[in-house]
Amino acid sequence: MAVRLVILGRQGSGKGTQAARLVDAYGPVHVSTGDMLRAAMAAGTELGRQARALVDAGELVGDDVVNGIVAERLAEADVVERGFLLDGYPRTPDQAAALEGFLAEAGTPLDGALNLDVPVDEVTARMMARGRADDTEEGIRRRLDLYESETAPLLAWFDDRGLLDVVDGLGDEESVFARLTDAVDGRLSVGDAS
Repeated sequence: MAVRLVILGRQGSGKGTQAARLVDAYGPVHVSTGDMLRAAMAAGTELGRQARALVDAGELVGDDVVNGIVAERLAEADVVERGFLLDGYPRTPDQAAALEGFLAEAGTPLDGALNLDVPVDEVTARMMARGRADDTEEGIRRRLDLYESETAPLLAWFDDRGLLDVVDGLGDEESVFARLTDAVDGRLSVGDAS
């Protein structure tokens, strides 16, 4: 059965690790916005060319282009057959509404949105421990503040539609994964019953 999920989480929450495990467990295509943009630009699609022009001009790629690239990717055969785990999209309620729209057109509603919740002090400590050049305390705080301001309305959007599962991201990898699979299994069994 194809699953259609969104995974959210602060930087340093372990989202990448857990996304890979969810793909192994449930078989969806891991769809990362960054990967999709790069692929569309490399392939020279119409939307890819628009994105390339914006990137080359040092501008952010707007919702219309990003939504179009995501819609194209989600219509491809592998995603239609296996479902998806969206990572890095949607970032705003407007993008979430666009996603809801093109999934409704395809007759494939979203199964749920998983928010891997790890407290700010913990993700800060994890990122500081990585020792990357841009992982200064100030840089981390700025990125996390931006994430909070962008993501709070998005979490509310998913919650208002009964799609949000907040999963405790603290603990060892196995425990966190067990909580994620419990959330996904709960969503899938509800979907089966309807």
